[in-house]
Amino acid sequence: MIDSTKGQVSYINPDDLHKNPAFTNVVAVTGQVKTIYIGGQDAVDASGTIVGKGDIKKQTEQVLANLQAALKAGGAELEHVVKWNLYVVQGQPLQPGFEAFQKFWGRRPDPPVITAMFVSGLANPDFLVEMDAIAVVPQ
Repeated sequence: MIDSTKGQVSYINPDDLHKNPAFTNVVAVTGQVKTIYIGGQDAVDASGTIVGKGDIKKQTEQVLANLQAALKAGGAELEHVVKWNLYVVQGQPLQPGFEAFQKFWGRRPDPPVITAMFVSGLANPDFLVEMDAIAVVPQ
């Protein structure tokens, strides 16, 4: 739980729901906070070049690096993320991308709420994965 005198983020896993170490079931935000919404990030570097064409693991690593840069620009860190949305192109294997995510997230406590979706395609046919995020920073 991230806490300050004015804002609080609580990570909740009720006994009535399955507990999974990869995500939290409920995140509750109260008090004065700054909320940061990060749009869908794809596997492109700062110059706009697609990274890891055909390789979901390399693309996931770039997507996560982009998300981290966006969080920093908004005044947040990884531990402030309360919600991820993950979009994976149908037919792509999940395990390589999940391994990249596990390495990126590390052993931080209180993983965010996650929604994962298989989609028929993304904005560019070379994109295999996209993620967006919501972060909350107590003020």
